[in-house]
Amino acid sequence: MERSHPKPALKPKDQVKDKYSKVTPKPAAKENTKPQEFKLHTGQRAVKRAMFNYSVATKFYLLEIQKKQVEKVQKMIEDEEIRCLRKEMVPKAQLMPFFDRPFFPQRSNRPLTIPREPSFRTVNSKCWSCISENELYYFHHAHAWNPIK
Repeated sequence: MERSHPKPALKPKDQVKDKYSKVTPKPAAKENTKPQEFKLHTGQRAVKRAMFNYSVATKFYLLEIQKKQVEKVQKMIEDEEIRCLRKEMVPKAQLMPFFDRPFFPQRSNRPLTIPREPSFRTVNSKCWSCISENELYYFHHAHAWNPIK
């Protein structure tokens, strides 16, 4: 009781079977494609790069010229200062004293200073430098026992 299943026939190569349709023809082979011509941007990039290099070179050149001008001005200022200092540094002879009018010292018109004894005993509450060590010690210990209110 064995049934033998008939073997399906071989399908032709130009037909493909889908799930939803019975038989679809195989698409025809496409023709060989020809490559399209293309342009590289190397020429444009080279021109842009040359312009950039030129702008950078001119910038550096202008900066160098500006630095040279600043250095030249600074050197002129320094030379002028040195020239003025040398002119001031020329040694000059001192004037001769007048021997016909000799110098006589005179007594001052200001009153003499009267000396006072320092008072070490008075303690100023605002001046901590006037308090001696013992008084400072007693001050700290006297307030240490009082509670904070």
